[in-house]
Amino acid sequence: MRPGGLDEVVGQEHLLGPGTPIRQLVDRDAPMSLVLWGPPGTGKTTLAYVVAGVTRRRFVEISAVSDGVKRVRAEIDLARRELGMTGRQTVLFVDEVHRFNKAQQDALLPAVENRWVSFIGATTENPFFSVISPLLSRSLLLTLEPLGDDHLRQVIDRALTDERGLGGRVELAPEAEDHLIRLAGGDARRALTYLEAAALVADGTGVIDVDVLEKAVDRAAVRYDREGDQHYDVVSAFIKSIRGSDVDAALHYLARMLEAGEDPRFIARRLIVHASEDVGMADPTALQTATAAAQAVEFVGLPEARINLAQAVIHLSLAPKSNAVVTAIGEAVADVKKGLVGPVPPHLRDSHYKGAAKIGHGEGYKYPHDHPGGVVRQQYAPDPVAGRRYYRPTRHGAEARWSDVLERIRAVLRGRREE
Repeated sequence: MRPGGLDEVVGQEHLLGPGTPIRQLVDRDAPMSLVLWGPPGTGKTTLAYVVAGVTRRRFVEISAVSDGVKRVRAEIDLARRELGMTGRQTVLFVDEVHRFNKAQQDALLPAVENRWVSFIGATTENPFFSVISPLLSRSLLLTLEPLGDDHLRQVIDRALTDERGLGGRVELAPEAEDHLIRLAGGDARRALTYLEAAALVADGTGVIDVDVLEKAVDRAAVRYDREGDQHYDVVSAFIKSIRGSDVDAALHYLARMLEAGEDPRFIARRLIVHASEDVGMADPTALQTATAAAQAVEFVGLPEARINLAQAVIHLSLAPKSNAVVTAIGEAVADVKKGLVGPVPPHLRDSHYKGAAKIGHGEGYKYPHDHPGGVVRQQYAPDPVAGRRYYRPTRHGAEARWSDVLERIRAVLRGRREE
């Protein structure tokens, strides 16, 4: 089912439109080096094959897992001879180029530098960490996105009907197709592998239902509709379990979402929000952990990133809780919406431009660093909200300390205590 041309490639529209580097590589038949970065099954190898096929170039595939410098140099020598004798160019495709060490990647540089080959490297790892700078700087970096549900559905439907695939010999039930898409997790290759296995199991009846699909891939269907009630119910239970400090229930819902094919980036975003909404200053490191887990999802991806997400879930579940942050910004926004804004106090206005002093901007401003403790009595808020208390810290966890600090600061700012 590998596409025979760019028009058959599913997804990655941002890379295949008019004027994009891949289109230029095909249309102009000019030597060009590319690094394709994206999750498994998003089309990196497919794009390399298509580029070679539609431009009638020699195509040489090297696996960084099994091949070494000797093979690389031999293929480069062949490409040079072919280019010199016939003018025919070679596409040198290095799959999982990040697995080459520095010396092995260095061996590619002369061929790329002198345009003896059109180098295409594929990697699932961040190339800024896994590909040497000289090779990366001589190549165009193209980022492939995970395939969406509609893209996967298109791949599956084509495989079911096309003579290159199953040619209409089996039927895929709608609920089985939905489950297959969840299991694929944005990976077209995985979707086709599972579909082929299910077709073999269904050889007697010609129908692939959820039971047949489960037997083929040995994974139970998790009842979870990413667009329906189950999605919102599970996510709601997930967040409420963390808020309620039930770490075991929270881990259950995390596993349930991951096994159902939920986008891990969605989970990570919810954890980041929850870290400030329900933990906040009671444990300021919770936000750091949640943000780090989100970065791990981008850098590492599934299945390994499930460990990072689990660590964040455990941290947030066991952390002391406070909703003082979300309450504070909520009340401040509510006052602004009511029109309680008012002009900025004159002494706080910008006084750095010519003529500002003549209109009283900055006059009377007290520089906090000139006063003991770095806090001095003066009004910062506009008159309509002067004296309002938005942030009301709890006595939970680390926020108890901030509660004491804030009381001392407010006492100085409002003249109830000496500076």
